Amino acid sequence: VQLVESGGGLVQPGGSLRLSCVASGFTFGEEGAIGWFRQVPGKEREGISCISAVDSSTYYHGSVRGRFTISKDISKKTVYLQMDNLKLEDTAVYSCVADELLIPKSLCRTLYGLDYYGKGTQVTVSS
Repeated sequence: VQLVESGGGLVQPGGSLRLSCVASGFTFGEEGAIGWFRQVPGKEREGISCISAVDSSTYYHGSVRGRFTISKDISKKTVYLQMDNLKLEDTAVYSCVADELLIPKSLCRTLYGLDYYGKGTQVTVSS
């Protein structure tokens, strides 16, 4: 399994970005979940949004709920993170993660020991 992120960049506060994660080799429709973590240097990583590989269940961290939307396109083996109304504090490296057993809430709350990690894409919110 290989997770490859794209879509990061520089955006002004209040702007939007859409991140993509192509999950090559990951089996959708059986078990597990895929999601997004973010990390700022010097701080612990945090799971911000995760989606089931089986159904439509999702999880959002409180800091992004109502502003970010996670979705998936199984035919493209791709998970998206639509980020709207971005704030300065959303600046971080965003990484795609996946696990073949966990449900979305558990995936987003398990910081280490997951099955697969992407290399990350930088999101910078600045005026």
